[in-house]
Amino acid sequence: MSGRPRLGAIVLAGGRATRLDGADKPLLDVGGRSLLDRAADAAATVGAVALTIVGPESALSGVEIPTRWVREEPPFGGPAAAIVAALAATSAAGAPEWTLVLAGDLPHAEEAARLLVADLDLFPADTDGVCLADASGRPQWLTGVYRTRALREAASALPERGRDAAVRALLDDLAVAVLRAPAHVTDDVDTWEDLQRARRRFASAPSTAEEAPR
Repeated sequence: MSGRPRLGAIVLAGGRATRLDGADKPLLDVGGRSLLDRAADAAATVGAVALTIVGPESALSGVEIPTRWVREEPPFGGPAAAIVAALAATSAAGAPEWTLVLAGDLPHAEEAARLLVADLDLFPADTDGVCLADASGRPQWLTGVYRTRALREAASALPERGRDAAVRALLDDLAVAVLRAPAHVTDDVDTWEDLQRARRRFASAPSTAEEAPR
């Protein structure tokens, strides 16, 4: 990671999981690892120097990166509020230039993170961030990397600390590029069907390349 701009990371892991009957979604197992472990490992793998997880504190397996846990106030205020809370919990002084933002329900979080930071040092100065797009071309704002300064400024402009605000409202004034990715990379786990699909994919993938695109 030498020569690459310094990177921090935020993982959002505090949703209600209503379509999963309230299950503790970040701790669901896919391919022998929890979704939360996958997201945290992704941040470490691409060189994040610090990680903030927004959600109830739980065990992480072997994540070698300084980690703090926070909650938005009140809880379940939505992903924009979660990002605001994560930024508020860290000092602006000496903050990494970039912040990786990952939803905590991405089976292929590591592949997503690698795609996002691959050309981080080449982004034009007027680009505030980049996010991946799903198979339909729709931006996935919670699979993105953003200039920390721009993200902080946007967060400070949201009323009520972003409570119930759409993520698009947080990023509306930022110049965000959208990067097309292989369809499976942005797949998340919102339903039991999504979970079974993800498990089948990992079960059928070669063990030496379980994160490789097809």
